[in-house]
Amino acid sequence: MTSVVLYFHVHQPFRLRRYSWFDVGRDRRYFDRTLDERIVRRVAERSYEPVTSILADAVRRTDGRFRCAFSITGTVIDQMERWAPRALDGFRALVATGGAEVVAETSHHSLAAYGCGEEFEAQVGAHRGRLRDVFGAEPATFRNTELVFDEQVARRAEDMGFRALLGEGADRLLGRRSPHKVRTVRGAPGVSLLLRDYRRSDDIAFRFADRARRGDPLTAREFAGSLARLPRGADVCCLFMDFETAGEHQGESSGILRFFRELPEAVLAHRRLSFATPAEAAAAHRPVGVLDVPDPVSWADQERDLTAWLGNDMQTSAHAALYDALRAVRRNDDPGLLADWRRLSTSDHVYYMCTKYFTDGDVHRYFSPYDSPHDAFVAFMNALDDLVRRAERPRKARRTRRRAAARPKTRPKSRTGPAVRGRAARPRRRTRRSRPTGGTR
Repeated sequence: MTSVVLYFHVHQPFRLRRYSWFDVGRDRRYFDRTLDERIVRRVAERSYEPVTSILADAVRRTDGRFRCAFSITGTVIDQMERWAPRALDGFRALVATGGAEVVAETSHHSLAAYGCGEEFEAQVGAHRGRLRDVFGAEPATFRNTELVFDEQVARRAEDMGFRALLGEGADRLLGRRSPHKVRTVRGAPGVSLLLRDYRRSDDIAFRFADRARRGDPLTAREFAGSLARLPRGADVCCLFMDFETAGEHQGESSGILRFFRELPEAVLAHRRLSFATPAEAAAAHRPVGVLDVPDPVSWADQERDLTAWLGNDMQTSAHAALYDALRAVRRNDDPGLLADWRRLSTSDHVYYMCTKYFTDGDVHRYFSPYDSPHDAFVAFMNALDDLVRRAERPRKARRTRRRAAARPKTRPKSRTGPAVRGRAARPRRRTRRSRPTGGTR
């Protein structure tokens, strides 16, 4: 039997406002609250609320046979708590059905795995705690930001106690091997690797609306039939996509909500297909091989690597400057300063600086709130400059105090002479000697 693993990623960043050089040192309001509120309210109405309801109904309608999973970043939880609490209640209700697994990741959707290992583990730990508080969930599966993984990430996931890891089934990684098998990563035998079937995932995430516009929409029955035609040896079929695919990226008029409403019964109509959460699939299927993953693999762009975030000089400079600043931030032990730094660590900020062309460039421009990658770079570096100044200010103040304390304390000499009869003596009036005007010496 083939386990269909349907997983969604839920994320919204805190977007920078147009933070200029003239704001540095004067204004700590780095983020565009108005824009963030408008976007999360819109996405909640179009996607989060209706789709969580559809998925929860599917679990109840199929007596728990429909299963799914989602990861949800700390940044979007913060935004939903402020501006879209009903949407967050929808995710809680989905988890309460018992048919949805909550997957762990970095709290701020960061590239900390490639900037600071200690910070990476801190963000994963913070995210675990947040999922526990908000959903009462103890995650067993890990997905790194943008599905980026390699041997280093897999080892860290294993060390942190995760049993399953999600990744991209990139052709350059698999070669002729199938993404429909559970595998492990070299150096991390205790973590089962589930790989995304990017062709079938992208049929929904990217090509669904194209077919709808051509008058040939993808139906749930047709899609389930393609899953049933997988080779008999296929143990899993992992369909990973952004949650916002349904209702936001692909509008309701495309038929996407109807597609997800009909998908559970369409899949379960085939005897050889069943739904499973990532943890259930990892437990049900034994890994068949070990993959060497020396270089990072992601689910972004045609290259499926880190070039979507670290592919040009602006991106690498911003990334390096961000993690150089972390040392100064940590020395302060200021929670507000660290919170601002972590919001700047969200990978979206360097993603907006990408200068790729063609299809990949179109995707980057779709998500970016800036007119150009350079505008994104300028706003980010200005905000980071201000944050570094805030971090260095207490240190400079302490240094100044130490220097002042180290100076010898000496009493100034009196220029008035000794006191006379208890009163300070008046300074003697200095008279200028007159020089002789005539005569001889």
